[in-house]
Amino acid sequence: MQYLMLLYQSGQRADPASPESEKVRSAMRAYLDDLERKGALRAAAPLQPPETATTVRERDGQRLLVDGPFMETKEWLAGYFLVDCPDLDTALALAAECPGCAGPGGVEVRPLATVPESAPAGGVGGAA
Repeated sequence: MQYLMLLYQSGQRADPASPESEKVRSAMRAYLDDLERKGALRAAAPLQPPETATTVRERDGQRLLVDGPFMETKEWLAGYFLVDCPDLDTALALAAECPGCAGPGGVEVRPLATVPESAPAGGVGGAA
C-alpha cells in the first residue's frame, strides 16, 4: 500500500544559509536515507514557499488564476514523501520518525486511493 506523507511547516521559512536551516536539511537527509534503507521510499521532494504557488479554479466556465496558496494559513505544505508500507501503522511509525514532527508543523499521512479501471481519465471524479 502506498501512503503520501505531507510535511507541513508553520511560520516563516528560515534563512537557508542559517545554521538552523543546515541542521534541518541534515536531519531530513538522514531521514530520507533511513526510508531508503528500509525500502519504503518511492519519491520525495521539497516545495517552494507558498508565495510561489498559483491556484487554478474554474467558475462559470472561466479559468481563474490566483497568485499564492489556496488558503491563508499559519501552516503550509513544505514537501512530501511517497512511501510503500504494508499497513497504516507502519506508515504512521515512519511519519513519527520525520524531523518535521518535532517542530510546530506536522506530517499528515494519507493512503493513495485505488482508481477503478473504468474511472474517467484523470481519476476520481473525472478531475484532470
